[in-house]
Order: sequence, then structure tokens, then C-alpha cells
Amino acid sequence: MAHGHEQHGHGAHHGPKTLPASLQAPEAVAAWRTRALIVAAVAAIASLLFLFGGGADHVMRAYLLGWMMTFSLCGGGLCLLMLQYVSGGKWGLLLRRPLEAMTRTLPLVFILLIPILVFAKKLYLWAAFPTFEAVEEGLKSKLLTEAQAHALNFKRPMLSPMSVIVQMVVVFAIMGAFTYFLNKWSLEREADPERGSQGSYDRWRIKFENLSGIGVLIYVGLLTVVAIDFIMALDVTWYSSVWGLLFLVGQGYVVLAAAVHSAIRLSKYEPMATILRKTEQYDLGKFMLGFVMLNIYLAFAQFLIIWSGNLPEELPWYLNRIRGGWWVICTCDFIFHWVIPFVLLLSKDLKRSKSKMLALTGWMIFARGFDLFWLIEPNFPDAARNLHLSGNLSILAYITVPVAILGIWMAFYLTTLMSRPLVVVNDPHTEEILEPEHAH
Repeated sequence: MAHGHEQHGHGAHHGPKTLPASLQAPEAVAAWRTRALIVAAVAAIASLLFLFGGGADHVMRAYLLGWMMTFSLCGGGLCLLMLQYVSGGKWGLLLRRPLEAMTRTLPLVFILLIPILVFAKKLYLWAAFPTFEAVEEGLKSKLLTEAQAHALNFKRPMLSPMSVIVQMVVVFAIMGAFTYFLNKWSLEREADPERGSQGSYDRWRIKFENLSGIGVLIYVGLLTVVAIDFIMALDVTWYSSVWGLLFLVGQGYVVLAAAVHSAIRLSKYEPMATILRKTEQYDLGKFMLGFVMLNIYLAFAQFLIIWSGNLPEELPWYLNRIRGGWWVICTCDFIFHWVIPFVLLLSKDLKRSKSKMLALTGWMIFARGFDLFWLIEPNFPDAARNLHLSGNLSILAYITVPVAILGIWMAFYLTTLMSRPLVVVNDPHTEEILEPEHAH
């Protein structure tokens, strides 16, 4: 990657830097956790007003959005951590502890899933009509269309209450196994009596690569199952062959934004201030740009294939999202989610500025949530092709509920982040990243 221009003259540093005596997270992290809990509590109280004010449907849909964001951060963190072990590179040295902390939020994400499973009938036809007999009754009562009835019966082996529960138990068990070993081995590597030697580096590198290589492939399958069960199945008649990949890239998009945001905020304090150089921050910005471009490519490819195919069972999904008031949301989604990050990340100066990168990464997290709103809400008959805003304030639950859930997740994430040293010592890139800075 490009590392900028060489710096000559009296402003240059000579000789490598040294790590501070303490590598633990700064005390500011505890304050951030307190703020996250306060925000979560305020948002939760506001959400209760919508829940008991006749907006239970919107609260559940918003809860799904919030849960999907937490799963994206946790599962995406696991996938990106494994990708780093497979690919190597200095960027992993900076993001490894934030990514590990994200993976250890898995128990909380599993607990947060329970309300979705309990109240699934408010969201999914597969939960409201779980048997052939129920589908027949729904068809006779005109609660279901012929297409919906056929899809429910055909997809029942995967989309039924018990099947989804079993799938989620398997998904979280497998993710839990990878999370356990990657975090356990990370501590063991740091405590290796031979740490700092080439033999220790190679032994641990091979061990992590062997687990992570197959782990990335397995995770792609697990994510596809989750994305189909909880997002695609909101419209049981619709399908897309790139759905899993879209969510995989979307997770990389939001996880990189969150991890880079964490690293830059931590760089105001030691020990991260010592190891986050402008060179690596610039490279992380380019990495983010790659995910933005891939996200644009996959989303447009799906749209182009479906639009050119012009099949009556596929087109309504897009028509529901571009007609009526949804055209405004669709346009904003395009600008928020893709245009703004793409254009700004082309700037070299922005990628080297901490304040601007903090603003952009925060914006990208918001944009991913906005995109999920566009994916979720139009699946329901009261919103498809007609976005209702006036006189329907319960739709504001899409703001309060996800903020409450993400506030709880953030507090747990910061707690796990404080439990380990922020700097990985037994890594060949540690010495390299302490070398003098050569970038403006």
C-alpha cells in the first residue's frame, strides 16, 4: 500500500519508539461505557412509549434491525479476525483487540435473539402459519396469497419455528467454538515462553491460519442462513442468489468502520497512541474504501440481474422499495450508504485526519442501519410501496429501539475490550510498527 511521501528535515523522528509500561485500555473506556448505558436507558424508555402507544409492530421490526446490527458487528468481527489471520498484515495488529472484543459479545447477541424467536409471529409468515393446515386456513381466509402459500409449503424444511431454532443453536454453537479457540490461543500466544522468536511466530501463525482458513468458509454459510431466516424470509416469496454475499460485505463495511473508529478514539491515549501511525490509518482507510466499492458492486449486480430478468415473482421486491415515499428513502440510502463514503475515502487528506475519519466511520455505521431499514420495513403490507410518516409516529421506533440495543451491545463490547491489553506483543509486526513515521 502507498505510504505517502518521505519526510525529511528537522521534524522527523529518529530511532524506534518504545511501548508504554501499561498496555491496558485507558480509564476513558469506562467512561464511554457509562455513556453508552445512559443512552441505552433513555432510548429504551422512549421505545416503551411506542410499544404501549399502539406501535408494537414497528417496535418489533426496529428490534430486528437493532439485533441484526449487533449480529453484524459480532459475527463480522469474527470473520474479519479470521481473515486477518489468513492474510496477515500490520492492520491486524491495530484492530485485533477490538475485533476480539466484538467476538466475545456473542453470548449477549444470542440472548438478544430470544425476543425475535418468541414474537416471530409478528414478523414472519413462517411463524404465523407453521403447518400445512395453517397455510390452508390462511389461504381460505385470504390472509395469504397463492404465491405465499406455495412458498411457505415449499420452504418449510428450512423456514418453520423449530427448524429456525435448531439452525440458530447450530450457528451460535459453531461461532462460539471459533470464538473460544481464537481468543484462548491469542492469550496463550502472548504468554508463550519463547515469544519474540521466529519459531514462536511461525508456530502460532500456522495454528491460527489452519483454523481461520476453514473458519471463513464456514462463517459464510452460517451468515447466509441467518440472513435468509431473518431478513429475506420477511418476504417469503422472494429470493436472491447473492443474498449471503451482500450481507457478508455489509458486515465487513460496518465492522471495519466500528473497529477503525475504536482504534482512532483509543489513539488519544496510551498505548494506542504509540502504535497508530498515520501510515497505518491511511491504509485502513483504503481497506474501508475497498469494502465500500465491493458493497456497491454486489448491490448493483443484484438489481441489474433482477431488473433485466423482469420476472413477476422477483420485481415486486424492488417495486415495494422505489414507489411512493420509498423513492426518497431509496435515494437517501444510495447517497448515505455508498456515495458519501466512496467520495470521501478517495481523499488522501481525509484518510490521514483522525477527526475526519472518526466522523466518517460514525456515519458509515449509521448508513448501514439506514440500509437495513430500507431492507426491512417495505416487506410489510402496511408499508410496501407506500411509506407512511404523517400520523404514524411509531415508525420513529426505528431510531429509539436500535439505539437502545446498540447502546447495550456497546457497553458489553467496551467491557470486554478492557479485559485484555490493547497491544499484541508476540507479533512480528510489533517491532515494525514502532519504527519512525515516514508519512505526512
